[in-house]
Amino acid sequence: MGGTQSAVVQKRLARFRPNELPLVEGVFDRLLAGPGAPSGTAALTLEMLQSSMGSLAPDSMVRRLYRCMCRIDPAPAAAGQSSAAASSAVSREQLVIFLADILRGTAEERAPLVMSMSQRGDEAGTSVPCEQLAEFLQDLISAVVQILVHRGLLQAWQPEKMGDQSQGVKLLAEQICSELRPSGQADHDVSSVEDWIFRMSQVSLYLEMLVAEGLNVSLGGRPAPTLLPPCKETPWKDLTSLLVDIPTLMFLAPQLPDSCSAPWRLVFSTQLHGESFTRMVSGLTKRGPTLLLIKDTKGHVFGAFASHAWETKPQFQGDSRCFLFTVFPRLRVYTATGYNEHYMYLNHGQQTMPNGLGMGGQHGYFGLWLDSDFGRGHSRARPKCTTYGSPQLSGEEDFTVDSVEVWAVGKPPKPEEDEEGGCKRSILDADLEVQAMMEMTGKTLHSQGFREPEED
Repeated sequence: MGGTQSAVVQKRLARFRPNELPLVEGVFDRLLAGPGAPSGTAALTLEMLQSSMGSLAPDSMVRRLYRCMCRIDPAPAAAGQSSAAASSAVSREQLVIFLADILRGTAEERAPLVMSMSQRGDEAGTSVPCEQLAEFLQDLISAVVQILVHRGLLQAWQPEKMGDQSQGVKLLAEQICSELRPSGQADHDVSSVEDWIFRMSQVSLYLEMLVAEGLNVSLGGRPAPTLLPPCKETPWKDLTSLLVDIPTLMFLAPQLPDSCSAPWRLVFSTQLHGESFTRMVSGLTKRGPTLLLIKDTKGHVFGAFASHAWETKPQFQGDSRCFLFTVFPRLRVYTATGYNEHYMYLNHGQQTMPNGLGMGGQHGYFGLWLDSDFGRGHSRARPKCTTYGSPQLSGEEDFTVDSVEVWAVGKPPKPEEDEEGGCKRSILDADLEVQAMMEMTGKTLHSQGFREPEED
C-alpha cells in the first residue's frame, strides 16, 4: 500500500504491533489469491469471501459482512458533503478499516458496522429496528456455533445429544437484544447501538471470533476464546437429549463465578437415574457448586445455581452468588436482591420442617421449589421472589416435573474435619430439626460449640 495509504487507513494500522501488520495487510492478497478468484482483479468479491468463510458461517452472515465492507468510506466526507455511495466490491483500504474496527476498535467505531450488517439489503439508514438487530445476532451466533464445531472447540460437548440449537440461537439473540435501552422510538440510532455494544461484551467477542477465525487473522498468537465450559464424565451413549444446548451454555457459563471453572459433570439426570428425590440429593451433596435444570410438563425450562455444596438441613444456606434463571421460553438470569439470605434450602426426612429443595422466597412461597416427592414443585412469585427478584419461572405456579438435571460446576469441597477424625459435632447437631426450630423461635443455643465426648 506504501505511500498511497489514506490518513484513515494509517490511523487504523497504527493500532497493530509491527509483527501483526503483515498479517493484517496480507488478508487482502490471500483472499485475492484464493480458489475461484478471477485473475487480474484488484478488489474482493462476494464469492471470494464466501470461499474463505463458507464452512464457518451461514451464507446470510457472510453477505452481511460483505455488504458492510462495501459501505465503508475510506475517505469520510467533510461536514456538509454527502457520503460516498457503497462500492460494488471491497478495496484493500475498506478491508483494512473493517479489520481494524472489528479487531481493535471501540464501541463507537463498531456501532456503525453493526448497524450496517443489521440493515436489510441495500438499505442504509441512520437507525435500525430491533427485529433487524435480532436477525443479525441470530446469524452471528449461528456462525460462532459453527466455528466451535469446525474448530474442535466444543470442550467435549456433543451437540447431537443436546437441545435444539436453532431454538437456542433465537433465545440467545433475543436475550442480548433485550439489553437495548428503550429509545422512545421503534428504531435504534447509532448512539443507542454504541451504548448496547459497550455494555454487552458478547457482541464484540462474537464478531472478533468470526472475523479472526473466518479470515484466519490470529493476532499475537492468541487462541480462540473459550466460550464453553469443559464437560467431563458425561455418559453420552446413555443420553438422548440434554436440557441445554450450545447457545444456552454460551449464556450460562459467563454467569458463574470465576471460581467455578472446573469441568461440568452430570451428577444427576432423570434420564439416567429415574425420578428419585433421594438419588438427586445424593448427586447434589458434597459436589461443590451445582447447576440445577428443570423442565416442567408445560415445556418451560428453568433452574438455579447454588454457589455452595448442598447440605441436608432445615436451614437456609448459600450466599449472594446464587441465582435463578430461565432457559425457555426466555433466557434470563435473576441475581440476589439483598432483601434476605434465603438463598438455598434442602431438607429431607423430617417431620415439622418442609422437605424438599428450595431457592429464594420463604417456606411455602419459594422462588423455586421441588417437593421431596419429586414429581411436584412450585414457583411462587407475587409479584417477584424477594430473594432473587425473579418472576414465576414455571409454566404454572404449581408445576409437574418432566425432567431434571444436576451439573457439578466447581471443585468438590474438602472433607469435613469430623469426617477425617477431627473435632466432633455439637450435641445439637445430632437433631438439626430441633436446632432449626429453636433458632426460628429466638432461643439461645447454649449448647452450641460443646462437643460430644471422644469415644475410646
